[in-house]
Amino acid sequence: MNYLELKTWQDSHSSVWREIVSRFGQSDYNDETKRKKHMATLKSEWENKKYQRNRAEAYPSIEDQLDDLYHNGIDGWKKTIKAIKDKYPKE
Repeated sequence: MNYLELKTWQDSHSSVWREIVSRFGQSDYNDETKRKKHMATLKSEWENKKYQRNRAEAYPSIEDQLDDLYHNGIDGWKKTIKAIKDKYPKE
């Protein structure tokens, strides 16, 4: 799991540790001051992607989207998707 996919922020989640180590190195993770700074950066990135998590939960399953395409055509499907994008816009 990528830290951006977390439904609720958890400093202790392994994906946060992995992201800090992969971006900044183990020594930055071991340094508490640097680790806190990097966690704040990651949390800010996570908060800025809230619309993506909301959209992902709101989109119908692929099966339902295909059914929508079959019954309502591409224009009907676009209306379904647009409603979700309008509800959760990029900021």
